[in-house]
Amino acid sequence: MSAEWHERLKELATDQPERAGATIFLQYHLTGGPDGDIKYWSNIAEGKIVDQQLGESSDSEVTMTVAYDDAVAIQKGELDANAAFMQGRVKVGGEMGKLMALLPITNTAEYKKLQADIAGETDW
Repeated sequence: MSAEWHERLKELATDQPERAGATIFLQYHLTGGPDGDIKYWSNIAEGKIVDQQLGESSDSEVTMTVAYDDAVAIQKGELDANAAFMQGRVKVGGEMGKLMALLPITNTAEYKKLQADIAGETDW
């Protein structure tokens, strides 16, 4: 999940449809990666990725912590993000209402295609 990966994801996500109310600033913390922990943030406005970069941001409204292996499985479409959340494999802090408005998007055809596209270009 390098800087190049984040840039490519933003490129692939440009055709995602707008989703009213799906606006959130997320901070991710992936634990136990091959090179250590990974932190990145994502700014999503009306269902579209506005920006996403490695590092930490003080603007985050929600923080999600997940094991690297589970994050990879979610990105590959092998683990449903909603199921991982319900099973406690994704720890969440912050404004839960904003996150709950975003979760249905993970089951849309457009999101699943985006996942497949980025997974097809990624060497895990």
